[in-house]
Amino acid sequence: MILIVCISLYLLSNIAIGAWAARRVTTTQDFVLAGRGLSLALATSVTFATWFGSESIMGAPAKFVEGAPGGGVLSIIEEPFGSALCLFLVGAFFARPLYNEGITTFSDYFRVRYGRSAELMSALIVIPSYFSWIAAQYIAIGIVLNVVIGIPMAWGIVVSASIVMIYTLLGGMWSISITDFLHNLIIILALVVLAVVLYPQVGGIGGVVARMPAGFFQFLPSSNVPAAHEHGWATYLAAWMTIGLGSIPQQDIFQRVMSAKSASVSVRASYLASGLYLTVAALPLFIAVAARLLHPDLAGADEQSRQLIIPNMVMRHGSLPLQILFFGALTSAILSVSSGAILAPATVFGENIVKFFRPNLTDVRLLRTIRWAIVVISVICVGMTLGRSTSIFDLVGESSAFSLVSLFIPLAAGIYWKRANLPGCLWSIMLGFGVWLLCLWLGTSFPPMLWGLIASTVGMAVGSLFMGEKPRES
Repeated sequence: MILIVCISLYLLSNIAIGAWAARRVTTTQDFVLAGRGLSLALATSVTFATWFGSESIMGAPAKFVEGAPGGGVLSIIEEPFGSALCLFLVGAFFARPLYNEGITTFSDYFRVRYGRSAELMSALIVIPSYFSWIAAQYIAIGIVLNVVIGIPMAWGIVVSASIVMIYTLLGGMWSISITDFLHNLIIILALVVLAVVLYPQVGGIGGVVARMPAGFFQFLPSSNVPAAHEHGWATYLAAWMTIGLGSIPQQDIFQRVMSAKSASVSVRASYLASGLYLTVAALPLFIAVAARLLHPDLAGADEQSRQLIIPNMVMRHGSLPLQILFFGALTSAILSVSSGAILAPATVFGENIVKFFRPNLTDVRLLRTIRWAIVVISVICVGMTLGRSTSIFDLVGESSAFSLVSLFIPLAAGIYWKRANLPGCLWSIMLGFGVWLLCLWLGTSFPPMLWGLIASTVGMAVGSLFMGEKPRES
């Protein structure tokens, strides 16, 4: 009962923070980008928290401890390694030029660089790409609340989605920034405490390595590893690119990086967040392996059971203070990821679809439109969780593949290739997305997202070189 009360209070504190943060919101810029006023600490925290939720603490560990022929390092390239790569590349190549544009959304860049039709098309791609991502977070929180409190998963999803919706509606990016900072401190503390408790029990890193199967920690595909036939080089590269490149042209990472108080802060925050991802995200992986070694019964035969390996171990073997610390932080971390993921498509809908057809929309009406979009998107994503796969890892991958095959090439070419033009952009989006869908339908052995990325590149090159529009002047 004490655990239930503490977690309930923890969840309700998000609404209190949202209400407090709402006092800072007077314009759409305040709501969407926190007034571009985040310090390095807040900007780093909110950027790190972009994905550090269900997929890092439940999805990736489930893949990591999967039995043969899967499992091991080769099964988790997408997360956390791809996520860390994405944040590094954002800082190295994208944060500064996009920040200096002074724009509000990712699709605004497409309008400035290519034209209005590119803005609309990119927005139509961006918005639905978030639905699987948000559904993954809701499924995760539903599973956690079912384990901890015992309420049906559907009710847990509805309750958590309502809390996310309310505090996002109140404070927007200011709510997200402040809650992310607090939740990151607590979840890192909880993971460190749990890892320290387990470390001597498994004989340290050396003890874990000695007791795992051969090739479990191999980083590159090799014929010497039994599972490697399932992880050929094409699949391996696709795993790096799914989030590593596919999440670069996404509104949630754009909003978090652009909320910094300067371009230099946004760049440094991206680098620091990348480093945090490589270190902090290793803790759930170690905890999951330790749990598998110490309590083999917790590593169930199916992925849904393995997603619960860490929560179940904390429930069975953790003290009450550790349970309160861990589950309070876990639920709040997932809610923070969810709130950013909901705000992103809602912002694009208001800024780049509604304003596309109503360019004279006042700021007050625009802010109201974005808030209504948050409500509608929340309802849609709750509906998507009913009857869907509970593989959090796969749902997250679906989301990033959307933007990888259609938007990454136009974004990169727009910044670094002067000859990129509107026909190239439109053909890149249409060909990449169309070829990807066709390959998914055909079930090609070569990863469909790589076919889509190749087609997107061809579309950009052919459209820009041979369709006659003059390149943008520098």
